[in-house]
Amino acid sequence: MTGIVYKSTGSWYSVKADDGQFYNCRIKGKFRIQGIKSTNPVAVGDLVEFDLETIGDETIGIIKDIQERKNYIIRKSVNLSKRTHIIGANVDVAFLLVTLNNPTTFTDFIDRFLVTSEAYHVTPILLFNKIDTYNEEELIDVKYLQNVYTNIGYQCIEVSAKNSTNVETVKQLMVGKTSIFSGHSGVGKSTLINAIEPGLDLKTAEISEQHKQGQHTTTFAEMFDLSFDARIIDTPGIKGFGIVDMDKYEVGNYFPEFFELKSECKFNNCLHVDEPKCAVKDALENDEIAWSRYKSYLQILEGEEENYRTDIYGD
Repeated sequence: MTGIVYKSTGSWYSVKADDGQFYNCRIKGKFRIQGIKSTNPVAVGDLVEFDLETIGDETIGIIKDIQERKNYIIRKSVNLSKRTHIIGANVDVAFLLVTLNNPTTFTDFIDRFLVTSEAYHVTPILLFNKIDTYNEEELIDVKYLQNVYTNIGYQCIEVSAKNSTNVETVKQLMVGKTSIFSGHSGVGKSTLINAIEPGLDLKTAEISEQHKQGQHTTTFAEMFDLSFDARIIDTPGIKGFGIVDMDKYEVGNYFPEFFELKSECKFNNCLHVDEPKCAVKDALENDEIAWSRYKSYLQILEGEEENYRTDIYGD
């Protein structure tokens, strides 16, 4: 039988078969996909082949094969640095929810998400959430960030689940597609998804006042069929976004504004660090490239982890 993985709990998988019925499935033996050492070899969104087995009074599915993925979003596990975690597979649109505070989404986190989306051929869209909660000064910061990413070519949308700002716009972008919603805990993923599809009634939690961080309300990634011809993958809140298996000479290719200038650099293999006559560094000095983006690039290049103490501009 063939089906799509809708939920992964680590050892069990909920698979929707072609006939529309859901089956609880397990993996038979160890799964290795193209050498990826992942904490979850089978991911939500995967198209799988499975057989049914009857054990006592229960019928379960045994996953025996995974069909080739169109794409996937992957990150390095924070606590298991040598392992990776596939957030979702066969995704059409990846929405990253960004909040200025409560909690703060730093630019290096945004950039790592965008680089991974570029590398694995997923269309990213930035949703600047909780727009109804900011004062005038904070709104200026939000506009600055939007300007940075819009100029690069990324779609940015201001949203608020509380007063329905642009909820319908997001909904229209999801029609006929499989979307993934990602971001830190507390950025409002579940609240926004509930505003888009009230019938889902996903669990939400308040921000921790002491630490200004969100509480984990989504424990496992799960996909839902929506009433308007769309699928959505809701993911657990993630703290860090480690870049996976990326050669240092290709990192710049996933920064569109760097890639655009690459041919103007003196050296074909320019890393945009110490080389003379580098078009990227010239553009940086002329304020044609955001310093926060360049700092994110250097961080990835040097294999550093995200710096949570940088401010919203990356200084």
